[in-house]
Amino acid sequence: MEDGVYRRLLERLRRLQAVSVAFSGGADSALLLAAAKDALGGRVLALTAVTPYAVRQEIAAALAVAAGLGVAHELVEMPMPEGMEDNPPDRCYLCKRALYTRLMAVAEQRGFNTVLDGTNLDDLRDYRPGLRALGELGVRSPFLECGIGKDDVRRLARTLGLSTWRKPTNTCLLTRLPFGRRFTMDDLQRIEEAERILTERGYDWVRVRCHGNLARIEVAPALRARLLEEAEVVIKDLEGLGFRYVTLDLRGYQLGSMNVLG
Repeated sequence: MEDGVYRRLLERLRRLQAVSVAFSGGADSALLLAAAKDALGGRVLALTAVTPYAVRQEIAAALAVAAGLGVAHELVEMPMPEGMEDNPPDRCYLCKRALYTRLMAVAEQRGFNTVLDGTNLDDLRDYRPGLRALGELGVRSPFLECGIGKDDVRRLARTLGLSTWRKPTNTCLLTRLPFGRRFTMDDLQRIEEAERILTERGYDWVRVRCHGNLARIEVAPALRARLLEEAEVVIKDLEGLGFRYVTLDLRGYQLGSMNVLG
């Protein structure tokens, strides 16, 4: 592919001997995995962490993308990291510290000592305490090293024919809960099921923020009117999951909205 940004990325990756890619199956990690395969051939291993707060559909999607790229891929089971039971403000740091420590151990056992992640320039503008853990552990972020932002990621992924090029940014289920709120697995399953219901109804950019027994739905602004038209059906579905109140956030889909609201 004749693209200066992509050539720069490949040149950076070719300096490495063998790499493991922390692979969530999202747009960023999918592009990074495809580029690593392009640069290094079979000297690439995809590692997907399976945590209690991961979206299960994302695990299935990661398996499909890695298989399509023909890259060796392993699922790495992870318990709940210590200290995260109350969803603390630094939960992302605690998670990334534990998660990447585990991924690095697996990568070393397999002979893929350099661990890469798909952080891009736009991620630096958000509240991302987990980035500190990556720096402490020596995880490499090729997109940052090459000055690649989200628009570049989507453009390159589309050019490469990756199905993930327009995939909405996804995060763990804990981001749907206020900081400082103790949660249960039932809470996480209820949130995941609510988002699955809405996604199957065509709301692909969606979050269901959980405030106790209240569900605050965020969808893309263009879909707000449609959601109001379908309100009765959506309310019935989410009440069936145990929510007492079902609301629409008029600001629409927002990354990190819980960082502001708490």
